[in-house]
Amino acid sequence: MRFHNIMEEVVYESLDRQKVNLKLFCDCPQCINDIMAIALNNLRPHYVVKSENLPYARVPHLTDRQSSTNVLAAVTKAAKIVSQNPRCANKIT
Repeated sequence: MRFHNIMEEVVYESLDRQKVNLKLFCDCPQCINDIMAIALNNLRPHYVVKSENLPYARVPHLTDRQSSTNVLAAVTKAAKIVSQNPRCANKIT
């Protein structure tokens, strides 16, 4: 492992937990990836170099209320954008 942005996992887990509450227009892989990309572009990355540090580096993002709120806000905003402008085959034309 060279380096890893742990925010990818944190955002994916938040999105997965909140899928029902977000009322996504579509949850196909294209839409999920678009939501992930938009959310990650609106959050600060958090890189680790050693795989054994992954669990320790994720803890603040999972237990700190403000950090969790920031992640959820970014995911919610991204889900709204993608639901209003889907790029997948389910798009209403």
